[in-house]
Amino acid sequence: MKRNKQDTAITINKIKQIAREHFTDHGYAECSLEEIARSVEVTRGALYHHFNNKKGLFQAVLASVQEEVAQRVEEEASQSEDMFEQLYLGCRAFVTAATEPTNRRIMLIDGPAVLGWEEWRQLDAKQSMRLLHGQLELMQQKGTLKSIRLDAATHLLSGALNEAALWLAQKTDVEEADAALDDCLYTLRRLLDGLS
Repeated sequence: MKRNKQDTAITINKIKQIAREHFTDHGYAECSLEEIARSVEVTRGALYHHFNNKKGLFQAVLASVQEEVAQRVEEEASQSEDMFEQLYLGCRAFVTAATEPTNRRIMLIDGPAVLGWEEWRQLDAKQSMRLLHGQLELMQQKGTLKSIRLDAATHLLSGALNEAALWLAQKTDVEEADAALDDCLYTLRRLLDGLS
């Protein structure tokens, strides 16, 4: 029985990995489950067994992407002992990870369009937004953050970060994208300085 669960987990991970490549390269609308199943070397029925439909598979892939981005946020933030630097590094990690080619289309372009904003926001709330709220709460407890309403501050910062990532994701020229990222990170630093 244990072996079957391991095999199932391996198959599910392989399906999600291949599907992520397809969604990244072709976009949700242009992907077919038949092609994904063929690439994974499983039947279409096996794919439907694990993921009810294309949207269900996409949702699982998006959740994986958001988990990875949240992990990057935590790793980057942990590079400093200073709480404000942790906040900045985490925010910077979110923006840069979200706009990487392997994440951008799934997380920022197709994610809200396929799942709808409400479902997309719920997934975001479980990952990056949760980390942001936790950091702000810890900073307030330690007295390093101005007296602000944590829920409002979390939503405002999260909204700004998501909007910045969406804006950056639309930049197709590399030099223009790099310049916009620099501007974004400079401005982010100034905004966060205002909270100390």
